[in-house]
Amino acid sequence: MLPALKSKPHRPKSKRSPAILFLLILAWSIAAAWVLAIATHAQPANTIDAVPQRYQLGQELYLENCATCHIAVPPAVLPVQTWQRLLQDTQHYGVQIKPLVDPPRILVWNYLRFASRPLNQDEEIPYRIANSRYFKALHPKVKLPKPTQLSSCVTCHPNANAFNFRSLTSEWENSP
Repeated sequence: MLPALKSKPHRPKSKRSPAILFLLILAWSIAAAWVLAIATHAQPANTIDAVPQRYQLGQELYLENCATCHIAVPPAVLPVQTWQRLLQDTQHYGVQIKPLVDPPRILVWNYLRFASRPLNQDEEIPYRIANSRYFKALHPKVKLPKPTQLSSCVTCHPNANAFNFRSLTSEWENSP
């Protein structure tokens, strides 16, 4: 004879909320994305904007060749066609310079092409930053000196010498 089975009182199974599972997956995804973003966007010490690794050597060469004589202009303030002209021109704003040769020229060109913007079809290629619509769009309420000099950038951008144009002086930091 079989022993009598004792029946246990019936307890409902505890259901775990799908919301908790969703939050755990979401938190894990955000953490993984953050780690990947840090790993894939390693920056040289002297820049603030993210530059993909394949363009970082071009950026370093750009800074080495341009920032030794004047403040390096962020590529985004001039169209790609201006940069193309500048890389080919031995008369750099009235100063005779030795042009870059390949392969450094190609690396700098790839960086500038990545970081600059296109020119409208009917637009004239600006040779000076003050004539660039991108430069003007980034400085909508700024009364710029005439002529606009690269050395005047530090007036509002105290870290321009370190290729950081995002930090502003206190006068402009909270402007509308």
